[in-house]
Amino acid sequence: MLTIHGAKLRTCEGWNRRAVLQAGGAGLLGMSLPRLLAAEAAADSGPKPTAKSVIFLMLFGGPSQLETFDLKPNAPEQIRGPFKPIACRTPELLIGEHLPKTAAISDKFCVIRSMSHSFNDHSGGGHYLQTGRRWHVPIGGGFSPTPRDWPSIGSIVEYLEQRKQGLDRSLASYMVVPNTLGRLQEKGQYPRPGEHAGWLGPRFNPLTTQIEKKSLTDNPYWRDCSDEELNYQIAGLAPREGMTLDRLNGRHSLLDQFNLERRRLDELLAGGQSNAAHVANSGGPVDSAGSLAASPGRPAAMASFEAFRQRALALVTSNKTREALDIRREPAALRDRYGRHLFGQSVLMARRLVEAGVRYVTVHYDCVDGYSWDSHRNSDDVKKHLLPTFDQAYSALIQDLEERGLLQETLVVATGEMGRTPRANAQWGRDHWSTLFSNVLAGGGVAGGRIYGKSDKDAAYAMEKPVSPEDLAATVYHAMGIDHELRVPNAENRPTPVVEGGTPVLGVFG
Repeated sequence: MLTIHGAKLRTCEGWNRRAVLQAGGAGLLGMSLPRLLAAEAAADSGPKPTAKSVIFLMLFGGPSQLETFDLKPNAPEQIRGPFKPIACRTPELLIGEHLPKTAAISDKFCVIRSMSHSFNDHSGGGHYLQTGRRWHVPIGGGFSPTPRDWPSIGSIVEYLEQRKQGLDRSLASYMVVPNTLGRLQEKGQYPRPGEHAGWLGPRFNPLTTQIEKKSLTDNPYWRDCSDEELNYQIAGLAPREGMTLDRLNGRHSLLDQFNLERRRLDELLAGGQSNAAHVANSGGPVDSAGSLAASPGRPAAMASFEAFRQRALALVTSNKTREALDIRREPAALRDRYGRHLFGQSVLMARRLVEAGVRYVTVHYDCVDGYSWDSHRNSDDVKKHLLPTFDQAYSALIQDLEERGLLQETLVVATGEMGRTPRANAQWGRDHWSTLFSNVLAGGGVAGGRIYGKSDKDAAYAMEKPVSPEDLAATVYHAMGIDHELRVPNAENRPTPVVEGGTPVLGVFG
């Protein structure tokens, strides 16, 4: 059984600040048609793109800046930690000794050493880094997604692509692998915000795959996974046993006939007149970019359901989707190069997806044991599991993209939602510290072999060129050719900027 849950849809009209000012200055009611068309065209304008696609590696829990890309070997022992820096190809960059493969390709990426924000919380920080907007839930006030959350960058990309192409596509524009964030943590009771569309509406949520773990204590990020495990089924759309494409298409035809009769009944009950009040209460018609519009006898709620069904069927029956999600099509040697653990194979899957045409892919490195990158307890897991798996997968991705000629058109962002305290705790772990952390940008026009920003002597505060999550979001939008001042309709249908207060970090680009 295929079930699609959705919310009310509305007209997809994106307006940036420039277009709104033009419309307001001219007097919207008195605007001539040429001026109106010019304002609408301005909404689609943006900077010249340097990236066609984005791979966003979310290292949830908060990697330590002092063990990765901002080592302080001359600091006191309680601060510098147990790891030593190693040589790399970037002058003045000190990379931790457990990232040797990453160090060998440092000329391919730029390290931002001055990331900073004040939301010292995992869920809120994760929302902040993936959306460019502070979470509306206060620290300690919750940890799960809400309908009021800000849309992720990927959801804005999906919104714009649906506006251009409609819903009947063989691949989504925004996907999340291997699972929605939080699903593998313990029993999955901690779903996390940040990757979703929030108030923009579930129509723009990512298409998410689903991978299981073997037991409550199993961590597939830290071991080799079998091909049977790595099936990358679309969450909620896995076909039932015995359900062939012919049978699915047959049911599609029967459902179309049922909907036709239902529309005839609605027309009869409505006396052939448009139920304008119902359309208004249902959020308005679906946009005209290839979707079904509300019409007499077809209220918006029905159009909404049919639009969701149209998208789901296109995805389920698409050969392109099934082939892209089949990790077994990759050569064994390349899969070994990425690592057979869940992170390595999911990073490889991200490369497959952008190569197939997906514009934005988020790969979550989840905290399955409740800690992982959130290294309060000690630095042992960081040394034995976290850094080696990241090092293997990240270096393989950058090299693979370059060998395929895809690196210059694919922006790769690797970040956590926070950093770690400069002073270690008694167990030689580090606690939450959102005031300063590092992240890494590569491809998509980014200049390799570069360091942006500077931290103080203890890696505690940004001393030069601080970068906020708003700035990072604006930078990603800029790379994709999307105006970071773009405005989209919120839940009240009011034009709302996708980023407020952020400025693209142009210094990272070549």
